[in-house]
Amino acid sequence: MSAGLSAVERIKTDSRLLRGSLRESLADPATGSLREDDQTLIKYHGSYQQDDRDLREERRQQKLEPDYSFMIRTRTPGGVTTPSQWLQLDAIATRYAGNGLRITTRQAFQFHGVVKRELKATMAAINASLIDTIAACGDVNRNVLAAANPLLSSAHATVHAQARALSQHFLPQTRAYYEIWLDEELVAGADEHEPIYGPTYLPRKFKTAFAVPPLNDVDVFANDLGFIAIVEDGAVIGYNVTIGGGLGATHGDAATYPRLADVIGFVTPDQVIAVAEAVVTTQRDWGNRTERKRSRLKYTIDDRGLDAFKAEVERRAGFALTPARPFAFAHNGDRFGWVDSEDGRAQLTLRIEAGRINDRGERRLLSGLRAIARIHEGDFRLTPNQNLVIAGVAPAARAAIDALVAEYGLDLYREASPLRLNALACVALPTCGLAMAEAERYLPELVGKLEARLQAHGLLDAAIHLRVSGCPNGCSRPYLGEIALIGKAPGRYNLMLAADHRGQRLNRLHKENIAEAEILDTVDALLARYAGERGDGERFGDFLVRSGLVAAKPGIPLEVRT
Repeated sequence: MSAGLSAVERIKTDSRLLRGSLRESLADPATGSLREDDQTLIKYHGSYQQDDRDLREERRQQKLEPDYSFMIRTRTPGGVTTPSQWLQLDAIATRYAGNGLRITTRQAFQFHGVVKRELKATMAAINASLIDTIAACGDVNRNVLAAANPLLSSAHATVHAQARALSQHFLPQTRAYYEIWLDEELVAGADEHEPIYGPTYLPRKFKTAFAVPPLNDVDVFANDLGFIAIVEDGAVIGYNVTIGGGLGATHGDAATYPRLADVIGFVTPDQVIAVAEAVVTTQRDWGNRTERKRSRLKYTIDDRGLDAFKAEVERRAGFALTPARPFAFAHNGDRFGWVDSEDGRAQLTLRIEAGRINDRGERRLLSGLRAIARIHEGDFRLTPNQNLVIAGVAPAARAAIDALVAEYGLDLYREASPLRLNALACVALPTCGLAMAEAERYLPELVGKLEARLQAHGLLDAAIHLRVSGCPNGCSRPYLGEIALIGKAPGRYNLMLAADHRGQRLNRLHKENIAEAEILDTVDALLARYAGERGDGERFGDFLVRSGLVAAKPGIPLEVRT
């Protein structure tokens, strides 16, 4: 191994295809932690080691180790689960996780607060539900996103099947997951290898999404690889391919930045796997393995050139992409409430604030969804905006589901402002080790204060996209928010403004390292201008750009390039 490679590359090289010493770490009763290298390797199995940062100092003074626990993330392509699986995951969360279920911005479930001695039992229970956690994290293709609201039933079914097939194609081939968590025996002398990833996997995480216009609910341009379905006469005839999106950055490091994907051409459905594998293997071989901050596909493309990367993809795929087909996105949010689809069934999209499903006061989300799962005959679909679709509801079942929604306080979508409906937040403190400021815990309070400013200007019904992130890593896709806060320090944020509502324009840094009072006053002044000067139907982000109230960001393309 070259001396210049990063420490994570050494860990992967020495891991024996992701095994490391995980078994020994799990069996050590003296600590709630894993060995240092194993903390990296467990990510490929779908888990992160964390600790409660609220308790760090108290436990340090008591000479105790940090309050370690584990977050577990599922691999659920397109975010679809059956009612039976929902009930099983509910039971797992109730038994092993301290704070219910959480829907992520990648259409996965997260379990938080699982302690090490129960980690193996939790992973095995998830697997028993016919859901796994393989490759939910780590330097691999992660959970594949797919459009969540199935209005065009047959087209969405096609896209979802394509997303599942691609997810399956990119699963790691190592048997380490099955040996460590499910007690599968190691086969002596087996010729085990990774035909797509190779022995050291990818240089960094890799994200893929499938979008179905007119909704860009997956924020397709934020992904390393994207497929935009082209639908004619109700059938998917192919996909526009996008490459090079990614939203992670580092404060103060100009070499890191968010980037929107480029549209590079069109493929037919039978070409999707080949072109996807060509993109992944080119990134595997061309990506930066010495500097992890510069190892995502977006930097490979910018360093090598888009034309050169596309040419290599076409060479490896064995065919040339044809010109991209026209497409148009209306917005990148969810449709809330009941919506009928072409198959005669209906979909009910519920607002799940910050994706957190638990019982709190009058809103007993965990109990209510458990009750719905016991009678529902369709499926559940997690959205990339942290919401939940009760899908495939027959006309005769709507009244019963509506009654349960009202009984358990699942009806936030009926009363929430557009700002509250569309707001996203990452987990941040107290468990995320990267968080610099609050996000999920701060979101309800922040929304309330912004709603007061909106109401004062007669704008409470304005559909403005707000996103809050505890750090610049971008889990809540903050760089695509019309208003976004990115944590800089406790109680202080960078204020980002003027993305669009379709996920096709990045926002720009407006003010750096400011506290709540200045954030609210700054936004308030801009809302006042918006209320008095906006055009008919003009969205807030578009107004800020047109009016020149938000300055352009030099050096980084802000708009999607086709």
